[in-house]
Amino acid sequence: MATAQLTASSISSRNVSSFEGLRPSAVQFPSVVRIGTLTQRSFRGLVVKAATVVAPKYTAIRPLGDRVLVKIKEAEEKTDGGILLPSTAQTKPQGGEVVAVGEEKSAGKSKIETSVQIGAQVVYSKYAGTEVEFNGAKHLILKDDDIVGILETDEIKDLKPLNDRVLIQVAQAEDKTAGGLLLTEASKEKPSIGTVIAIGPGPLDEEGNRKPLSVNPGNTVLYSKYAGNDFKGKDGSDYIALRVSDIMAVLS
Repeated sequence: MATAQLTASSISSRNVSSFEGLRPSAVQFPSVVRIGTLTQRSFRGLVVKAATVVAPKYTAIRPLGDRVLVKIKEAEEKTDGGILLPSTAQTKPQGGEVVAVGEEKSAGKSKIETSVQIGAQVVYSKYAGTEVEFNGAKHLILKDDDIVGILETDEIKDLKPLNDRVLIQVAQAEDKTAGGLLLTEASKEKPSIGTVIAIGPGPLDEEGNRKPLSVNPGNTVLYSKYAGNDFKGKDGSDYIALRVSDIMAVLS
């Protein structure tokens, strides 16, 4: 992925206005980076990413090893009610169609086929892979393990998780405090409890065999708050797909 990263140390304190009780030397500010006659302001850690454009002279992309090439699904331009969305409000897709796969992936000393085949409709981790523009369309090259599951319908509840992934229907947030006060949507705490809807076949051991997961569909579980990928179902329910290692306990 084409990546431009700008970093710098600090700016001279004589260019910073000070306030009572605030010492300029104690605070880091964006520095000025001069390139020729062009001046650009940057912040430490700011990374600008763009898709790598594959020139028209190349007619095919062949992923290597356990990598998969996915043609990204186009973002929704309208809401369910038919309202046009500006580009800034369109949700970044997390799914697409597998158009090429690598030859195999490693599992210990064993070599096995990738978990998906050409033509499969898949959902992948939000920040996975390298985006490329090929034949006028956006694609993503990512590892087999970054694919969350196979989704053959438009309903996220129909997701078939892969490997060690688990699909959970998130419990509804409490509408009231313990004292009976009504909570606004903004003040409702994100639940970390839900019901397991579907599970993957399990991770591979060194012999290439699947290890069963420690949870089953129907289990009510407690999971790590900031884990996984969130989805909104057409029924209005919230779902999350995460690794089984992010589940902390089974509730009963």
